[in-house]
Amino acid sequence: MRHSAPVRLQKLLAEAGLGSRRAVEGWIRAGRVTVGGRRAQLGDRATPGDDVRLDGKRLKLAPGEATPHELLLYYKPAGEVTTRSDPEGRPTVFERLPLPRRGRWIGVGRLDVNTTGLLLLTTDGRLAHRLMHPSSEVEREYQVRLRGRPSGEVLAQLLLGVRLEDGTAAFARITADTWEEAGSGGGSRSHSTFRVVLTEGRNREVRRLWQAVGFEVSRLKRIRYGPIELPRDLKPGGTRLAGPAVLEKLARAVAPPPAPGAGG
Repeated sequence: MRHSAPVRLQKLLAEAGLGSRRAVEGWIRAGRVTVGGRRAQLGDRATPGDDVRLDGKRLKLAPGEATPHELLLYYKPAGEVTTRSDPEGRPTVFERLPLPRRGRWIGVGRLDVNTTGLLLLTTDGRLAHRLMHPSSEVEREYQVRLRGRPSGEVLAQLLLGVRLEDGTAAFARITADTWEEAGSGGGSRSHSTFRVVLTEGRNREVRRLWQAVGFEVSRLKRIRYGPIELPRDLKPGGTRLAGPAVLEKLARAVAPPPAPGAGG
């Protein structure tokens, strides 16, 4: 039987769906990972057949034990945080999720506590890393309800770029919209609604962009991440397991382009 070549621990554990590479690096730094009974160090390599343990528990990494990765769509309601635990005791999205068949759920990006909408979770750590990496430029689309009605000049400024404390940012697209949730009131003299698209995932970026041009966001909902849209029939707090075709569609969205001269 042919043995796999050793790879970095971060890659090995992430591809097994046990956590993102960044999370695995944190485990290694904290001394929680061992290889062959020895405390692991950053830069160590291992194979799926090695005795790799997390907090003393051997991890299942052998190819024969692998099951297909999964993708979960979750409609996050307001009031939940997207971390696994919260020092303030607020509910987390992970309390509602069904258990995956293998590994654990890794959130693809985050939504702040007051933002609702589509949150993707996968057991594929490598895919999650690629989706969140700035170089992938994966589109995130949001419905936003504002207090007030911005002028055309303000919208043009948001498309050209606005200076934030962590650098210049801009929306890729802005279109007028009607808020769909019951009781929101839709457009009015005191409020307006838009769909906005970003290609990066900075902390609270949508809210900060509007705030920078003098407008307060009263409601915010993510309705699309890459090619995956929030299902219209999914209710807040609801989950939906995506089929293999949807997972493959998402993976293709961040696949590297073919090498020059490859293909027909």
